[in-house]
Amino acid sequence: MDIDFFLLLIASYLLGSVPAAYLAARWRRGIDIRRHGSGNVGAANVLATGAKLTSIAVIIFDTGKGMLPIYIALLLGLPLYQQVVIGLAAIIGHNWTVFLGFSGGRGLLTTLGVAFSLPLANSLVPWEIIGFFILAGISLLTIRNIPLGTGTGVAAMPLISWGLGEPLAMILGFLAMFLILIIRRLTVPKTALAASVPASQLLLNRLLFDRDIRDRKAWLRRQPPKD
Repeated sequence: MDIDFFLLLIASYLLGSVPAAYLAARWRRGIDIRRHGSGNVGAANVLATGAKLTSIAVIIFDTGKGMLPIYIALLLGLPLYQQVVIGLAAIIGHNWTVFLGFSGGRGLLTTLGVAFSLPLANSLVPWEIIGFFILAGISLLTIRNIPLGTGTGVAAMPLISWGLGEPLAMILGFLAMFLILIIRRLTVPKTALAASVPASQLLLNRLLFDRDIRDRKAWLRRQPPKD
């Protein structure tokens, strides 16, 4: 295995694993972000705690840790398929961070960082990102369901890539990003509120709303589990 690729793969996972939202909430608010709001280790939950400026810093960091490994891979002259794998490693690191017992956030910002950088690094227009924001924006303005909008936007990325005739490695990379997002949503630990929810409904709630129940206010009022 190419030593540059192997070392960058590990570095990308470790960079992705840095839980910026968790660290920022600890530093600025003295709280464990996993015990507040949605319980998600991400910028949106930091914002929900009232730390607006801190959430901006988290957005920049989480997006950047998806972009940086791609450009380092480009500088090292690594081929497209290795760039894709390195980008996916950053997303996986965010979602299953070694620093928080392999349980992190949803990885959306890091995914967008990778999805933005991959085409640009290979002299392509990032139409996938444009499509993502169009679909996410339509969802927000119409049905006001951010998880459904973001999920739909990420699902559209491999279709856009395929429709544009982009390289197979790129198409498969975008498909993997979507699958990682879905797997992360479906595999988070159950909460006490899920006890009375049928398994099929639970899966649907997680896919469409990224939570165990449909009632968002009740979801945010709950006390997230300690583990």
